[in-house]
Amino acid sequence: MTASVVASQGAEDFSQLAPGVTVECRDEQWLVTNVARTSDGFRVHVRGVSSYVRDTTATFFTALEDMRVFDPANVTVKVDDSARFRHTRLWLESTLRRTPVPLYQEELEVATRMLADPLDYQLEAVKKALSDERIRPRILLADAVGLGKTLEIGMILAELIRRGRGERILVVTPKHVMEQFQQELWTRFAIPLVRLDSQGIQKVRQKLPASKNPFTYFPRVIVSMDTLKSPKYRALLQKVRWDAVVIDEIHNATNAGSQNNELARTLAPTTESLILASATPHNGRDDSFKEILRLLDPLSVLPDGTIDVKAAKNLIVRRHRNSPEVASVVGEKWAKRKEPRNLPVDASAEENMVARLIADEWIRTSRSSGDPLFPWTLVKAYLSSPRALHESIDARMRQNKQGEQDKLQRLLEANDAVRAETSNKFLALLAYLQRIGVKKGSSRRVVIFSERVGTLKWLQKNLTQHLKMPANAVKIMHGGLSDQEQLELIDEFKRADTPLRVLITGDVASEGVNLHAQCHHLVHYDIPWSLIRIQQRNGRIDRYGQLHEPEITSLLLDPEDADAIGDLRVLTRLVEREYEANQLLGDAAPLMGKHNPKAEEDEIRDVLRRAREFDDVVASAEDIAADTAGATDAGAGDGADSIWALLASAGSATSAGASPSGSAATPAVTQPATVTALNTAAPASPSVRRTTRRSLYNEEIGYVRDALNEAFQDEAHLSVTAGGIEFVEHQNDIVELTPPQDLQRRFDYLPQDYVQYRKVMDRLMLATTVQRGNEQLKAAREGSSAKSWPQAHFLGPLHPVSEWAADRALASMEQNEIPAARGNVDVPTLLLMGTLTNSRGQVLSRTFITTSEGMFGLDAPKGVQAVDLEVHEDVYAWLMQIGLIGAPINAAHSQQLPQQTDALVAESVKAAHSHLAAVREANVEQAHRRIDVWKQRKHAWGAANVGQQTAKIKSTKRLIAQEEELLRSMAPERSLVRPLALILPAGEKA
Repeated sequence: MTASVVASQGAEDFSQLAPGVTVECRDEQWLVTNVARTSDGFRVHVRGVSSYVRDTTATFFTALEDMRVFDPANVTVKVDDSARFRHTRLWLESTLRRTPVPLYQEELEVATRMLADPLDYQLEAVKKALSDERIRPRILLADAVGLGKTLEIGMILAELIRRGRGERILVVTPKHVMEQFQQELWTRFAIPLVRLDSQGIQKVRQKLPASKNPFTYFPRVIVSMDTLKSPKYRALLQKVRWDAVVIDEIHNATNAGSQNNELARTLAPTTESLILASATPHNGRDDSFKEILRLLDPLSVLPDGTIDVKAAKNLIVRRHRNSPEVASVVGEKWAKRKEPRNLPVDASAEENMVARLIADEWIRTSRSSGDPLFPWTLVKAYLSSPRALHESIDARMRQNKQGEQDKLQRLLEANDAVRAETSNKFLALLAYLQRIGVKKGSSRRVVIFSERVGTLKWLQKNLTQHLKMPANAVKIMHGGLSDQEQLELIDEFKRADTPLRVLITGDVASEGVNLHAQCHHLVHYDIPWSLIRIQQRNGRIDRYGQLHEPEITSLLLDPEDADAIGDLRVLTRLVEREYEANQLLGDAAPLMGKHNPKAEEDEIRDVLRRAREFDDVVASAEDIAADTAGATDAGAGDGADSIWALLASAGSATSAGASPSGSAATPAVTQPATVTALNTAAPASPSVRRTTRRSLYNEEIGYVRDALNEAFQDEAHLSVTAGGIEFVEHQNDIVELTPPQDLQRRFDYLPQDYVQYRKVMDRLMLATTVQRGNEQLKAAREGSSAKSWPQAHFLGPLHPVSEWAADRALASMEQNEIPAARGNVDVPTLLLMGTLTNSRGQVLSRTFITTSEGMFGLDAPKGVQAVDLEVHEDVYAWLMQIGLIGAPINAAHSQQLPQQTDALVAESVKAAHSHLAAVREANVEQAHRRIDVWKQRKHAWGAANVGQQTAKIKSTKRLIAQEEELLRSMAPERSLVRPLALILPAGEKA
């Protein structure tokens, strides 16, 4: 049977156009990766297949191009004579991988096969993000500090990629965590992100025509929020579409009118999937939290500002270290934090003199001064370090305020007498560091936090001197360092082989930075007057993966006149309350209810100056827990307390239960109602882990090995000059190869720091097992590596090498040819795949069918089905049953096919189309139910909007209209039937 072609003469002729089919355009052959309807045809995203355009990506419009579609149903069957049916197994595996799985498939496809050792609570978050309870994957990951939000993001993105919805990805993070985030996604999930800063964007622009948008150059990028918030990029970003956008630390982008907020509002409408992450999503302003909800779902906040509680719960995942679902599984991989150690330090004579001057000449006279807050600036600087106080005094003296110069001069002279040797607080720090083993030649590490840059520099100088350590053993990090300097410091502290032992840092490292790999000691040299800041600092070492009990120590300077400049007990109790909240609530912010560090500082200042009582300002964790339980029972309303109750009640990833509208979950339909009843209830599975096989191969290296041997005719081991790639498999689960040019081109889209440091353009090493992959990661952090990129990268199911090897292998196969293999079947049996796609070209359902000749024969009378048809829920189980998985034996058989092979294929395609028609009808009905439910929510929102026409309302209306258009485009539109392989009886000698 020869391959037929569907001519392109109009949109109606493109019924076979879907992801996975091959088209001919501009005299070259292309594999379709995505299809979307336009006003006059289709927009087709493709990847080159023929030699001239291999690995090239392009976008064609059927209205403008002469495009021909190769009908996948018209095939030539060829007997597979390869050893162990390698050709058949490769063809089936590659075809299945190239075909996206349905978005709403309940079972996770690739998340559990990565280098992540995912825990059940993390997998629950992934399933919630992909749940059909939402129109599109949009979620707020609000887990407390340390639970692994980056891993959850990586798994969600991996699943979106496998579902054909992750080709273009944008990740936006604070600048100091860019490299950490990039490393996690590449080393664990094989998701490559190219890191761009302002300079990098300009370099891209220089390579492109002036009219070309630089954000279209790389398909997957990571950029800092500081870079992207610039207004000059906003117009460019508005014109770019992404499959998925991730915004980390989203609480930094919620204040209306700020550049960060404008960036978030610009990006949200340009993407189908939106993942927002923050351990502190509520900054104390109700409108800011509602802004997060609107970004995810414009109907979640009504026009009067009331939150739709059901909708909000459906959008949020929030757990903490001691949540039952977390505590029960983290085990030894997250050691419990010890109670905080508060070290009161009696002030030295010199320190007491400074305290008396501040008390007598500033605090006690503050009410009569024109600036009652400045004395407390002096107090805070004094409690930090002599250098910090010197800087504060010097800055005030330059203002030359009347009546202050003499007092400032006296204070400056007294403060200058406080040196490292006369500072009891510094000496206490020194003694503590020596006690825990921080010294020359020791591997013990510690991170020291201080709010003031002057204190950081003062500590660095004096600790280096008094600990007698080399200069590179004690380093500082603060916001004044460049992006690259911050990234290098963080990477250096994570690796065991570096000389860095003491990292002294400001609060720039208190958000998002992982410092626990080699460290479990943290010191607050000065204590922030904010529970949120204390919590964020502690979370740098108290997080999942910390194998040693985190030890948190605070130094509290106790001058003789403490009552005048601030009660030591206030700061002690503040540290203790944070610990209690961590244990009971997982979040300290509700204790003060301000959800904002600056607002908390103002409150604590009032307590220190005796204007308010501590217990009136800082609630106990027990009281908050009781209040939250009551608010949850009553139902969240409006206000900060209600928002905290909402966050607390969001709880488990699966706690939302019903969809925002209250409707039951409706998974994608792969069988018509006449075959299998629709499952309209949420699954009650106790586990979210993958339970079925997802590949014909037991290991990824088996697939890559077969693909390379097929592509290079069993000579992949030869030198490059001899036509091979010098492929070597070592006994320790490591493989090596020399990348040819077509693979090198794909490396342009990998993290370039990794490409250059590991010289992968010259020689690539891969770890083929999870154990070896983890060992390579550990070696990069603890060995002699100058950077924490592993030498051998983990070969996971999304690895670009797997994709490249398969493309090379399939390039040698004839177009529209399918293999015939032998297996455990009684009669010749055809395996087919049917897919149902929407107008956006996205796969809604995937059905696997086998057919064989019916009892009336292939020439059965009209109206009588010529073939027997069976639907398989698990195609891999069937392939295992017939013997194609494992080590099948391809004995020498005749190369002749059964005489009626062509008739079997033709009749099978007809029968499969009939079955898909019923599947389509069931999916259409489901789509209509989804639209009806959404319309009810839209109507409720509109009913609440009585005569309001503010700018925010108008903006929300535009987003609602966009969502309605998206919803309609997701209805089933086209079905495609594709024969995959013919299985002949194993004993047949035809």
